[in-house]
Amino acid sequence: MSMYATLEEAIEIAREEYLEALADDYADDEIPSPQQFNLQKYVLQDGDIMWQAEFFLDEGDAIEGLPFRSGAAAQAIYEDDFDETELRLEWLEENTLHEWDEGEFQLDPPLDTEEGKTAADEWDER
Repeated sequence: MSMYATLEEAIEIAREEYLEALADDYADDEIPSPQQFNLQKYVLQDGDIMWQAEFFLDEGDAIEGLPFRSGAAAQAIYEDDFDETELRLEWLEENTLHEWDEGEFQLDPPLDTEEGKTAADEWDER
C-alpha cells in the first residue's frame, strides 16, 4: 500500500501507475481514460494525514480505497482538471481510516485498549 503526504502527490502517482499498468495492453493505441477514481484518507497515530489514490479502466474495480468518482469526473481528475480544495471538501470524514496500531487502520480506534483510548483522545483534541 502506497500512501502519500499530499493529495496532489497521491493523484500524480496514481496517474503514473495507471499508465504503466495499461502500457503493454495498449502499446500501439492510445491508453483510454479511466472510468473510476478511488481515494482513501488515513490519519496516522501522530496526527499526520496520508492519501492513497488509484485510477481504474472500469467502474467497480476495488482497492482499499473507496470509489470516489466515476465516468467523466474520474476522467477530469486524471486529466488534472479538478480543484483539490473541492475534492477535500467533498471527502466524507466518516470514511477516513485511523491508525490504531502500526500499519493497522480502521474507521474508529479500538476503545477497549489503552492505546486505542489514547489515540481517540489525541484525535479528539484536533
